[in-house]
Amino acid sequence: MKTIVICSGGLDSVSLAHMVADQHELTRLVSFDYGQRHRKELDYAALAATRLGVPHDIIDMRTIGAALTGSALTDDIDVPDGHYAEETMKITVVPNRNAIMLTIAFGVAAANGDQAVATAVHGGDHFIYPDCRPAFAEAFNTMQKAALDGYADVSLYTPFVHRTKADIVTEGAKHNTPFAETWSCYKGGAHHCGRCGTCVERREAFHLAGVADPTVYDDPDFWQAAISAHEGK
Repeated sequence: MKTIVICSGGLDSVSLAHMVADQHELTRLVSFDYGQRHRKELDYAALAATRLGVPHDIIDMRTIGAALTGSALTDDIDVPDGHYAEETMKITVVPNRNAIMLTIAFGVAAANGDQAVATAVHGGDHFIYPDCRPAFAEAFNTMQKAALDGYADVSLYTPFVHRTKADIVTEGAKHNTPFAETWSCYKGGAHHCGRCGTCVERREAFHLAGVADPTVYDDPDFWQAAISAHEGK
């Protein structure tokens, strides 16, 4: 199955790219610059494309992202520390981001004769992000079948949508993903901060998967306190 992967440069999407390269026919990686706080993750997506020997398209969505205000990922708003499933993490929602990106990616796939668009949404995203949930994925796939009817047959591939981040680490390890060459942190410092929701989730996922975490964190032990605080509520 000729498949393009939406790749942010994070652990999830880079692991997905390696899995697709092993199990299907990976044709390209597509990334999006929507004016996020930093571009470090896009550099890691480019590294993945080079490593896997496929083209890398970076779609400029900065003018669109500028209109999607109110998120800590696009505006000058502090990224909160703590567990990913805390209410405070909803400030990281960029409204309709996945729907917009997927629509563009489906157009790219149709134009290039690809059969599937793969995205690494997973079970841990469901609480915060409505456009990462199974109901959205199913509805979007149906919508795109209608949008491309008679022109192209492209399907949405979401192998992690019912799985955990720990499952992604396990799968990534199976397909030799170089985890040190992925970027998750929302803060974009010299190292992963270890305190924001995505750092806490990343650190926890390696622990639960029983896989060594090569990531350098500024605060490598904060994740345990964040998880305890969340579980105590």
